[in-house]
Amino acid sequence: MLERFDAAAVRRWCAAGLESMRQHQREIDELNVYPVPDGDTGTNLVLTLASAQQAVDLDLHTVTDDGQTPHGRALRLMARGALLGARGNSGVILSQLLRGLADSLGGAATVRGEALTSALEVAAEAAYAAVSKPVEGTMLTVAAAAATGAAAAGSDDLDAVVRSAAAEAARALARTPEQLPALARAGVVDAGGRGLCVLLDSLVAVVTGEHVETPPVATRPPVTAARESGSSEYAYEVQYLLDAPEPAVERLKEILDGLGDSLVVVGAGGDPPTWNVHVHVNDVGAAIEAGVEAGRPHRISVSRFEEQMAAPGPPLDPDGRGAVAVAAGAGLAALLRGEGVRVVAANPSTAELLDAVLATGAARVVVLPDDPDTQAVASAAAKEAHAQGVRVSVVPTRSPVQAMAALAVRDPGRRFEDDVIAMAEAAGACRYAEVCYASREALTVAGPCKPGDVLALVDDEVHLIGQDLLETCRDLLDRLLGGGGELVTLLIGADAPAGFGEALRGHVAQRWPFVEVNEYDGGQPLYPLLVGVE
Repeated sequence: MLERFDAAAVRRWCAAGLESMRQHQREIDELNVYPVPDGDTGTNLVLTLASAQQAVDLDLHTVTDDGQTPHGRALRLMARGALLGARGNSGVILSQLLRGLADSLGGAATVRGEALTSALEVAAEAAYAAVSKPVEGTMLTVAAAAATGAAAAGSDDLDAVVRSAAAEAARALARTPEQLPALARAGVVDAGGRGLCVLLDSLVAVVTGEHVETPPVATRPPVTAARESGSSEYAYEVQYLLDAPEPAVERLKEILDGLGDSLVVVGAGGDPPTWNVHVHVNDVGAAIEAGVEAGRPHRISVSRFEEQMAAPGPPLDPDGRGAVAVAAGAGLAALLRGEGVRVVAANPSTAELLDAVLATGAARVVVLPDDPDTQAVASAAAKEAHAQGVRVSVVPTRSPVQAMAALAVRDPGRRFEDDVIAMAEAAGACRYAEVCYASREALTVAGPCKPGDVLALVDDEVHLIGQDLLETCRDLLDRLLGGGGELVTLLIGADAPAGFGEALRGHVAQRWPFVEVNEYDGGQPLYPLLVGVE
């Protein structure tokens, strides 16, 4: 049993937390409340902690005398690695929790129970501060409960404090369905909060020396995921989406497991199913070739870890302006690049967005996240860019169609601040919708759905449930245009049937003859149609 939390304990906690998160990754992914195929909270937390682990591991091979306490340096490296690797809201919040711990404990000569209690309070405050509109019943609530539990122990005993913090966090997690109706409808607890409980249980195990069993919570029918294990001997991170049948994916796992490590293969439904593939390798070509043999890989991303951790950007143009947008789909990416935008693949880390911002070479950059989950990552990247002399404004676009509306009014002749305001107003005036297939049974605000149903979401909420794709999309367009509109933008997905866009344009021309329609081949996976109405 530990009496104080030292640098060795920090390193053990980072490693144990990552290992435990990998064990619970699939379970946490399945806690996402909507029936669309985007459950990735567990995957995002694994990738965030893997980046933290890499930063801590790299420090083991260096000798420094920078005046920091050993445990303070270890915590700061863990927090910094998590920030650069943060993916999604859950990853960003986790990085801020770790930053709060590092800020509070870094200068303490000895870390015992009382110091950790204060640090957990600072960490919870930092997490809340990182979210523009905090919502209770989420990871934030669980973090605050952990701090409350630590304080309730009223002790300087490290063992008592961590046990009390983890226990109160677990109780708060169980109450999250009472605070968020969406969780109650789905019959699940908050996914991010669950991940934080897993990490706190790992802390208890490190401090007490006891094995702490984290029992699984009730979830929906599972998707398939391969368990990963990390090592610093591999230089490249390869990620792609893969359309392939399950038997071919099982063979793919065997091949990739022999090529490297940190293997994560998450199924996302569909016919054939779409898989999110992530692996660390030295032979990039072989990893991609294995995907080609298994099926159809797309949205391929290759990153070199050394470049992610410390990639020098070009000299800044003090008068230059740049734009960075997040996009899934080759067609959409090509459209954005045609507007002079630097494109980053969907679900980016803070480091990937930061690299893209710096690569513009401009001193003033607009970032278009195009996804609610990416907004927190974009804000974190903006703060990092500011420290390097780049002024970044995040336009809160929640869909690619809003990004296109924002870019349509961009005017480099205006003051940067006025241009950002104009882009934000244009994005906000664009109503957006998306159509996909339900991957699981669920109760939505539009009623119950079952796997295979066609879901039409407006402003991220399910509005229509149907059985026929074209019919549901026609109904969606009628509903959107019934509220007014002069311009419709259609982004056709990679899995849309032949003639799909032409049929929708014909419907609008017949029913809404004074409405202009722009149709583009977006090539986005999972969503046959994205719609914008201005």
